Amino acid sequence: MTDSTRGDGFGAAGVERYLRTPGLSIRFFPVIGSTNTELKIAAQNGAPEGTVYLAGEQTAGRGRMGRSFYSPDGTGLYMSLLLRPASAPAECGKLTACAAVAAAEAIESVSGRSAGIKWVNDILLDGRKVCGILAEAGSSSGRLDYAVIGLGVNVFPPRGGFPPELSSAAGAVFGGEPEADVRCRLAAAILDAFMAHYRAADGETVYREYRRRSVVIGREIRILAPGSAPETALALDIGRDFALCVRTAAGDERRLTAGEISIRPAD
Repeated sequence: MTDSTRGDGFGAAGVERYLRTPGLSIRFFPVIGSTNTELKIAAQNGAPEGTVYLAGEQTAGRGRMGRSFYSPDGTGLYMSLLLRPASAPAECGKLTACAAVAAAEAIESVSGRSAGIKWVNDILLDGRKVCGILAEAGSSSGRLDYAVIGLGVNVFPPRGGFPPELSSAAGAVFGGEPEADVRCRLAAAILDAFMAHYRAADGETVYREYRRRSVVIGREIRILAPGSAPETALALDIGRDFALCVRTAAGDERRLTAGEISIRPAD
């Protein structure tokens, strides 16, 4: 453990006080560019599975599709976990699903609120995004060398509110500032839930819980692809490989294994 605990108790020691899973090594950064970026560098330099980077603030937080992730000081949870699974690169999508289920379960356990999953990696409370997940991997010879699973959680609203471009869609787990150790409890709950699912012999529980929490099945969506006009479709189901099964307005059935969708009337 490397710690630089903040005055509010948020840090490696605070998280480890609640953590039940052995074998995780947490390093805390009061400020970092991106936990994913820095942990990928550590992975390439031989860091072991179970290394966790935790930050109080990110100055260059990243989301999917090249987007930035708003990561202000003191109100969010920004964390990346290094894995070295013996699997093919295509399995990285299952790790994302595992993280989504773990985040939803942890948010529910800490807040008492019901969390939904918007395919592929957003956690919603009352229709607002409170958590995003970014899985990145390095591979060689058809196998994963490492996978870095990053999670950003809006634990409570940032001081002054969310930026205008996020205010219509972003939310927070708590409506106001909760007790000081809630971020530590939430981080530990996410790590415990993720590692339990990750180490399970089969992925049936993750699939069942991911599908049960889906907020898109049976709803009209828009498929958003870079360089293409949005395409309307009906979300039919989640496949066993966590692909989204859809029927387009033209009547074609398709499986989406990557990309972005919207369930809002307009962006």
